[in-house]
Amino acid sequence: MKKLFFGAIIMIFASSCNFQKRNIEKAISGITKEEMVEHVKVLASDEYQGRKPFTVGEKKTLAYLENEFKEIELEPANNGSYFQDVPMVEVSVSPNEIMEIHSGYKKINLKYKDEFVAFSHQLIDEININNADLVFAGYGIVAPEYNWNDYESIDVKNKVVVVLVNDPGFGTTNEDMFNGNAMTYYGRWTYKYEEAARQGAKGVLIIHQAKPAGYPFSVVLNGATIPKLYLQPKDNYMSRCALEGWLTLDAAHKVFKKFNIDLDEEMGKAKTKEFKAFSLGAKVNFKMLSKHKFAVTKNLLGYIKGSERPDEVIIYTAHWDHLGIGPVHNGDSIYNGAVDNGTSLAWMMEIAQAFKSLRKTPERSIMFIATTSEEQGLLGAKYYVQNPVFPLSKTVANINNDLMLPFGRYKDVMITGSGQSELEDYVAEFAKKQDRYIFPDPNPHTGMYYRADHFAFAKAGVPALFVRGNCDSREYGKEWAAKMEKNWLENYYHKPADEYDANFWDLSGTEEDAKLLFRVGYKLANEKTFPKWKEGSEFKVVREEYMSK
Repeated sequence: MKKLFFGAIIMIFASSCNFQKRNIEKAISGITKEEMVEHVKVLASDEYQGRKPFTVGEKKTLAYLENEFKEIELEPANNGSYFQDVPMVEVSVSPNEIMEIHSGYKKINLKYKDEFVAFSHQLIDEININNADLVFAGYGIVAPEYNWNDYESIDVKNKVVVVLVNDPGFGTTNEDMFNGNAMTYYGRWTYKYEEAARQGAKGVLIIHQAKPAGYPFSVVLNGATIPKLYLQPKDNYMSRCALEGWLTLDAAHKVFKKFNIDLDEEMGKAKTKEFKAFSLGAKVNFKMLSKHKFAVTKNLLGYIKGSERPDEVIIYTAHWDHLGIGPVHNGDSIYNGAVDNGTSLAWMMEIAQAFKSLRKTPERSIMFIATTSEEQGLLGAKYYVQNPVFPLSKTVANINNDLMLPFGRYKDVMITGSGQSELEDYVAEFAKKQDRYIFPDPNPHTGMYYRADHFAFAKAGVPALFVRGNCDSREYGKEWAAKMEKNWLENYYHKPADEYDANFWDLSGTEEDAKLLFRVGYKLANEKTFPKWKEGSEFKVVREEYMSK
């Protein structure tokens, strides 16, 4: 009798497992590249005008996404609304055409756009840099954990600081030098501006170099010469530097040479702990006018309430915005953003639809956020993290995607920010089932882990994932994939040419990535444990501090 009883129990358990497996596979089969294409066609059409916040493009985009969330039957996540207001300010600057640098009888004039770009967070009508001392501060980094302080030997209050892009580990195989050739957050331009402000500098100029920056000066120029969006501040950003900007490498060489300083030699010294910041013995004169417009843009949030632990959540993100209408390239001025980030929006909506189609709801909640203003500095994601619907201590993980290239299936799953968290182990498990392998980002020096929305979550301590096939085409191999990516970055990235093209687009790889990351989220949603940051991650301490309370 006992044998019959236990046998029946085993049969019921096995039947339940088989049912759930069939349920998952059926949900996954609903993720299709054909549906993804339809989303991209709409969102990247000229009608949507490049999806820039505060434009007709924003209204059309949010209306489309809200309708899709309703059709999927996601619940409104923000107190009965799909929308989260993100108060922002649009800043338009008109810089002088010349930045004057002088010392006694020596004077050099730099030309706006050709040799430098300039902007400002400060919400005042006129920025005036008047005879401010010019200082070279190496990489402009203060990193106690690396025993590094570029500002230790100098007071830069009310001065203009010139710093290098990236961090001292760039170009080295020494893993003990910061994170070796992989950029840390200390290498990002956002950090350079933040640290210079903490040091009391009047201004900060970053010397641009294409390889350590990860993009050509044309990308800097495109971003700097259009109105910028910032989150609305409490202090009018008066705690920021009055001047923020970039110098071309040629312009920096010209300035240093004018004042009898060998820039190449100083750049070499800046890679050592023995480096000491110094004054160039020159002063800066520069003005720019500034106009401000306050407005509200929106994040879009929908979720599936968990069946057992609804207060715990896994968050999928993809930004909805792009650059709108800008400078004309080849007769076109609409920056459609089909790859950036239409493909990822389609990826996220297919995953949402798959979760909603499950007959048994996951134990934890699953939320989907289409974030605003990523292109302006991850602002929508930052605002959400500062004003979360679910407490960060109950946020299990963030799974984000961006720039999902439409070139077919890949053998690899590229991990951006490899070695950061245990989430990578989940990816490895399911990648193997797709006959794929894990591949660390081959260009870690570009700091891509710090350049997309997941970073806002990571910086706040939430384990965050940014992965997709990218480097090894299943059909054509690695060299072909690298060539296609290079071509896209040079000719399509942040340009009007980033449009849907039925003649060569193939979203079968994006479909496969969606299926993979659905499985990752499903496993996370039915566990009781929380994934952790790995040893050596700069975000581990942040997470542990509030999780231990």
